[in-house]
Amino acid sequence: MLYVAMSGAKQVMLAQQVNTNNLANVNTTGFRADLESFRSLPVYGPGYPSRVYAVAERPGTDFLSGSFTTTGRNLDVAVNGEGWIAVQASDGSEAYTRAGDLRVTVNGQLETGAGRPVLGNGGPVSIPPFENLEIGADGTISIQPLGQPANALAVVDRIKLVNPPLAQMEKGVDGLMRVKGGKGAAPDAAVRLASGVLESSNVNAVEAMIRMIELGREFESQIKMMRIAQENDAASAQMMRMG
Repeated sequence: MLYVAMSGAKQVMLAQQVNTNNLANVNTTGFRADLESFRSLPVYGPGYPSRVYAVAERPGTDFLSGSFTTTGRNLDVAVNGEGWIAVQASDGSEAYTRAGDLRVTVNGQLETGAGRPVLGNGGPVSIPPFENLEIGADGTISIQPLGQPANALAVVDRIKLVNPPLAQMEKGVDGLMRVKGGKGAAPDAAVRLASGVLESSNVNAVEAMIRMIELGREFESQIKMMRIAQENDAASAQMMRMG
């Protein structure tokens, strides 16, 4: 009884961590919520075939799109429909995101609001000094070079846009998506971008708050069960002493 209650409380706590992380990212651009569920598994080994313990699992990621917000900013883009923006992770590997809040650093590197370098045709995109910058629907980056007239547009690079099957995608601890097996996805010319628009998180704040309350009550129930087990043990010891 004590073991079952203890394992249940631990798994509820892990599920609460997943839900809390979703709630904390309700305002994160392009965030995809993590799913969580419970499953009962038998205890394997001699003498344990009738015992069962609970496991909290993260079966996958919610790939539903968030709502679009118009900003009018040239460097804000959103993937229109299915697809992903290729970025460079902190370990140098290729990863994917829906966060289109782009910016140009003082060194001319194009990156997301989280500081992830955006990948182009030949690696991270570098932008020379410019008067104006435009990002086309196909990811093409055009600039008006510094000191040049408005009609002197130059194509700098093209943002790598991909659309691998969702069944092959998995979410890392850094919040970025990757193709299972570590392979990079090929560019997909069918993926389109909307300029001057940002995609919000797909987390429903109300549902996440309700789930947080539910998990809190489940945790309290498991703790109460542990107290009952302790009280039963104390009562049994008292009866033994009386005998």
